[in-house]
Amino acid sequence: MAEELLRAEHINKAFSGVVALQDVQFDLKPGEVHALLGENGAGKSTLMKIISGVYTRDSGDLFINGEQINHDLTPHSAQHMGIGIIHQELNLCPHLTVAENIFLNREFAVAGGVLNKKKQNEAAKEYLSQLNLEIDPATVTSKLPVSKQQMMEICKTLSLNARIVIMDEPTSALTEKEIEDLFSVIALLKQQGKGIIYISHRLEELSRIVDRVTILRDGRYVRTLNFGETSLPEIISLMVGRTLTEKFPRIETPRGEKVLEVKHLSSPHGVGVKDVSFELYKGEILAFAGLMGAGRTETVRAISGADKMSAGEVILNGKPVKIKSPAEAINMGLFCAPEDRKRDGLCVRMTLAENITMPSLDVISKFGVIMKKLEGEKTASMVKSLRIKTPGINQYVRNLSGGNQQKVVVGKWLMRNAQVVIFDEPTRGIDVASKIEIYNIINDLKKNGIGVMFVSSELPEVLGMSDRVIVMCNGKITGEFITRDTDQEKILHYATQY
Repeated sequence: MAEELLRAEHINKAFSGVVALQDVQFDLKPGEVHALLGENGAGKSTLMKIISGVYTRDSGDLFINGEQINHDLTPHSAQHMGIGIIHQELNLCPHLTVAENIFLNREFAVAGGVLNKKKQNEAAKEYLSQLNLEIDPATVTSKLPVSKQQMMEICKTLSLNARIVIMDEPTSALTEKEIEDLFSVIALLKQQGKGIIYISHRLEELSRIVDRVTILRDGRYVRTLNFGETSLPEIISLMVGRTLTEKFPRIETPRGEKVLEVKHLSSPHGVGVKDVSFELYKGEILAFAGLMGAGRTETVRAISGADKMSAGEVILNGKPVKIKSPAEAINMGLFCAPEDRKRDGLCVRMTLAENITMPSLDVISKFGVIMKKLEGEKTASMVKSLRIKTPGINQYVRNLSGGNQQKVVVGKWLMRNAQVVIFDEPTRGIDVASKIEIYNIINDLKKNGIGVMFVSSELPEVLGMSDRVIVMCNGKITGEFITRDTDQEKILHYATQY
């Protein structure tokens, strides 16, 4: 048997008395992809941060390349021992160039400490080419879309020549082509005898790359299985501790009056939006489908006031409105839960209560002073109705799992009287059980006669939850369908109609 690259035994970790990991085990062999699976909050990222030196374990044994580690790892020492991690959340300096980010703290310098930009850019270009990325290494990172920035994170780790590569949701923001490129790199790393720890909620990916799976639930070890000897339903059942009978809990409700109409919308931001027109009705779920860069996010950002419209008209409840900012949209009853929840949807250094009540300060304040008791009551009610897993309402949002953070984003808007609610990639990076809870929230909005729009890159989700589908490509609408009358093949056809 090949020598193990990694073994973790009886790992325990708690934060302020809240147990995150209890008696957890995991191992990794050379030349394999070992998936670590579980719901949000199961402890996957915590275990990986212990292995990569971000967190210290409270107790337990850790072996790397057969050597027992008797000291606390740091990110630097873990890196020195051949461990590289691609974090779920982007960890880049937006003001630096692509090459400067890839080699941050490992800069190419000549005598006197002068940066050798030419040599550094050439080296960055080599790693970018491994992922088929045609990006100028001198490009400022903030000018790149999220998908390209995610690929940069992968390049950073590849440049370390690590033997143990941890990938935490690496495909959550990638296009299909970029995913194919990543899987080709994974196959190459396996041939080189490197071990990959792969965390993903996109379970359909596993069959293409994974050798074994280890499942955690509520911070505890459940089971390790050879992937070829199990099935996705069995994996899901082990993850959630019960059988999920319905992946997309779609409901039928009568369609009401027209609540929103958009006419000839254009916006210069991002990939640009050109002459987009559509309607939304009360009690309807309208999905926007398309490939990455199709203009879907730019459309909803322009409607909600996050980006400026260069042309077009928005009509809400039969009245033309001018929405110049998200605050104006909120006051009119139009809410948008953004794609990047940490950057645009949450204040991660504030508490759960502060985040949920932030858009509703007028509701919980008197004479300009927040009524703490009322704030607590409103937050506790929302935590209960959305089943947010948290030790308390004063928990900092940055300490919540991705799925619970997404529920906080949704909860902010449910406190207001909504007319239209827009979700941009509402289930990105969250587990299968949390997805169903988000779907049920969307269904509740639909039952209450609210118009719902959502952008999604997952076609099964589009077909499983929406009433109508609008397909976009290159900033334009290329198709519109009643969902029950279409399929994935037709949507993909119209998503490539340049």
